[in-house]
Amino acid sequence: MSNATKAPKSDRRTRATVLVALAANLVIAVAKTVGGLVAHSPALLSEAAHSVADSMNEVFLLAALRRSRRPADRRHPFGYGKERFFWSLLAAVGIFVVGGCFSFLQGIEALRGGAEEKFGGYVAGMIVLGVAFVAEGLSLVRALHQVRRQGGVVDGLRDPALRTVVAEDATAVLGVTLALTGMALHMITGQVGWEASASLAIGVLLVYVAYRLGRDARDQLIGQAAAPEADARIRALLAAQPEIDSVEALFTMQTGLETALVAARVDLVPGLDSEQVEEVAVRIKRSIGRTVAEADQIFLDVTERSAREAQGSPAATGERGGA
Repeated sequence: MSNATKAPKSDRRTRATVLVALAANLVIAVAKTVGGLVAHSPALLSEAAHSVADSMNEVFLLAALRRSRRPADRRHPFGYGKERFFWSLLAAVGIFVVGGCFSFLQGIEALRGGAEEKFGGYVAGMIVLGVAFVAEGLSLVRALHQVRRQGGVVDGLRDPALRTVVAEDATAVLGVTLALTGMALHMITGQVGWEASASLAIGVLLVYVAYRLGRDARDQLIGQAAAPEADARIRALLAAQPEIDSVEALFTMQTGLETALVAARVDLVPGLDSEQVEEVAVRIKRSIGRTVAEADQIFLDVTERSAREAQGSPAATGERGGA
């Protein structure tokens, strides 16, 4: 079964996972905000900002899932697959700005001015965080289950939408743990520094996660090569062709989650006429399309070595692969 057939089913599962995370984060964001304002807790308000950022990011990811599946058109002949990477980059920026920076501000403000202690409110806030821990944990379990269904860590986390949900949920569980610890120590010792430190730690955590997600999305957005395994399979296929004298260059680039562009420059053995060259080019491109399912755009620059040496200019042929 081809990737084109499997992709919609995979996207439906990812969409369901994102919707579960969105619902959990919206409810938790409201609860954390109310609890943080009642308790005057910087750590709880930092976690509220974290949940707001995650909710906004889930909206970005839903847009990515919908827009990346649009068919190619004249303005975008290679399709819209990179929309997935673009919206994932925006999600990383959202984590950094809304979550990380706000958490830093809350921690610094608490260290500078202290915080009003309302222990009844703190108990309510800790109850909110306990519920949030359970909700975020369930969302994380679902996301990890989907990762396993889609081939494990290596294959499952290739999807930037699913990768972002896993990172957000794992970070949320750790962030809630930090907030709970900071609030408990503040209640026990009366020192706001514990809670301010928890808020700063949450900020550091969010900035780090945003950096990692943003770096991955950037690499994919600017043109990352296909997986090394796919590159190796293509090189082996080209080397096995009796008509190919040498492979001068091979370039691959991901154009979407499950699509890639392949371009190769090869020298053919001497003695082939133009009709044979065309037949060889078509056969090789179809073989690449069958061997590497994600290679939906395949271009070959094929030249007979003796002709290239005599004329100094290669004859180029291109065809949409996988036919």
